[in-house]
Amino acid sequence: MEFTEYQTLALRTSGRTDKDALLLNGVMGLCGEAGECIDLMKKHLFQGHDLDRDKLIDEAGDCLWYLASLAEGLGVGLDEIARKNVLKLKKRYPDGFSAEKSINRS
Repeated sequence: MEFTEYQTLALRTSGRTDKDALLLNGVMGLCGEAGECIDLMKKHLFQGHDLDRDKLIDEAGDCLWYLASLAEGLGVGLDEIARKNVLKLKKRYPDGFSAEKSINRS
């Protein structure tokens, strides 16, 4: 599935179309769902739980849904966000990631 198709299909379930609501719901939802992801990892790493991959995949999907809401509120597509992120990373790490470049980046 392509980002554009996902964004269109996901936003059918938003119930909101005003930009401010999409933005706020997007950033607030991302925070909440990222918290659910880290909670699964915490339970796995520190509390003896098996890693629930299926639940983590579900929560990652929820993160993607809220990112689609945020993108819509910004008036951009997820594909544009992804493209800009890759360009930023290529500029920051032209030869791939290195700890040295991360510590001493301009």
